[in-house]
Amino acid sequence: MQKHQLPIKRRHFLQGTASAGGLSLISSSVRLAQARKNAPENTYRVGVIGSTGRGGYGHRLDEAFLEIPQTRIVAVADDNPAGLANAQKRLSAKRTFADYHRMLDEVNLDLVVICPRWVDQHRDMAVAAAQRGIHILIEKPFCRTLAEADEIVTACENSGAKLAIGHITHYSPTLNRVQQLINEGKIGRVLEFRGRGKEDHRGGGQDLWVLGTHIMDLIRALGGHAQWCHATVLQNGRPVTQDDVFEGPEGLGPLAGDEVHATYKMSNGAMAYFSSLKHAGNANRFALQIYGSEGIFEFREGILPVVQYLGDATWSPGHSGAQWQTVSSAGIGKPEPLSGRRYRSRYMLVIEDLLAAIEEDRQPLCGVYEARGTTEMIVAVFESHRQGRPVTLPLENRNNPLTMLR
Repeated sequence: MQKHQLPIKRRHFLQGTASAGGLSLISSSVRLAQARKNAPENTYRVGVIGSTGRGGYGHRLDEAFLEIPQTRIVAVADDNPAGLANAQKRLSAKRTFADYHRMLDEVNLDLVVICPRWVDQHRDMAVAAAQRGIHILIEKPFCRTLAEADEIVTACENSGAKLAIGHITHYSPTLNRVQQLINEGKIGRVLEFRGRGKEDHRGGGQDLWVLGTHIMDLIRALGGHAQWCHATVLQNGRPVTQDDVFEGPEGLGPLAGDEVHATYKMSNGAMAYFSSLKHAGNANRFALQIYGSEGIFEFREGILPVVQYLGDATWSPGHSGAQWQTVSSAGIGKPEPLSGRRYRSRYMLVIEDLLAAIEEDRQPLCGVYEARGTTEMIVAVFESHRQGRPVTLPLENRNNPLTMLR
């Protein structure tokens, strides 16, 4: 692997901004180029953004880079002093910042990790990094609205920055195998996708945002784009109104509903369904089932997730006597051949693909467009409820539909 160069689009972006009066960016680009020239060969300089007390560092997203030999964490930003001190010790970062903007401006970074689980800062953090041509790994959920998603996409397109989101199952070798088996007709014609969240105390609207994002990403990975959505959002068994809207936890913004039910028409011709009810579930039901004319796949979340196959056209093993079989990355009923740290880590495959995408000047497997598409499927639930009818995707309304309820 050769050391990647400053993307041409980023150079043009910096020069264009500087010519419009951004003199600091002229000196900044010179400084970054010189620092990159002096950096160790084949090393990506990584900055970490956390926010202790407001989403922290996600699912230890920052520590994943300690296992990647091509990367070196050089700086960390956190607006919480105690959290910043802990992060510096944990990551052995030489430089620390209370303001992530200063880190982005003063440190020569190739890549930034946006760690907070809370999403209210995601747009600002991602746009700030992308505008500087810095590549991004971001925790899920992506952002709060489609307007924010559009701004992040535009910033990435303008600068050439690559963005990957932490939908880890999208990078699973088992997902590739299941897709191959579906293409080979193992379950016949795909008829339905059925997904549920964990349906715990977050059941309903929050479950849709926080855990449904994984399910929506899987549906898109296997079923293509959603063409339309018809959904309802309920509170105590009745349709939510403006009076039911509240400020959601974890920076989600306006939120409503202890129960959601959504139907989608996918571009591969299948229907997709997602439901979540508060306190109605078992965490083990958090999964996606793919129903075909000849059988079923059940897919859970993870790098090497538990996947099951039922070769039964009736979808009723109690009736047919068919047995569920485990699916590995090698196929149905075969032991898993993959092992080692890459497949035990939650994020190593994600990071490796992001680095390859930078080198090859392509989109990551789960990049900024997939992140926006998943967000659109979630927002479509609330927009369909607001309008009381099916809505076509892409949505015309790019704002939070719950702010427009009557």
